[in-house]
Amino acid sequence: MIPVQTGEAPAAVGPYSQAVRIGDWLYLSGQIALIPATGALVAGGVEAQVHQVMKHIGAILRAAGADYGHLVKTTLYLVDLNHFAQVNEIYAQYVRPPFPARSTLGVGALPKGGLVAVDGVAWLGQ
Repeated sequence: MIPVQTGEAPAAVGPYSQAVRIGDWLYLSGQIALIPATGALVAGGVEAQVHQVMKHIGAILRAAGADYGHLVKTTLYLVDLNHFAQVNEIYAQYVRPPFPARSTLGVGALPKGGLVAVDGVAWLGQ
């Protein structure tokens, strides 16, 4: 297991890695909308948070030599499922067909008061 880290995404707020690579698979930990330099939650509501989270996902993928096209599965965690349409619209700006498989879950709360989190699995093989 090889940890993948980048300063372009926030440092882990607990005992975990931003991502780990096992063979040709990359497992990305859940990302919330923290500003990497300060650890503060990005201002601007759910839209700004989704953009920030997806930028973190992209940065971690790049650190592993990949991009959004390598994602095969993501999970979205939303504190308010009424944001589903807004989140979908922004998420679609980052992923392209064929889209990764995805689950979306409503959750009671996220760390640091986040409104959205995303984790994922990427295939790095040929």
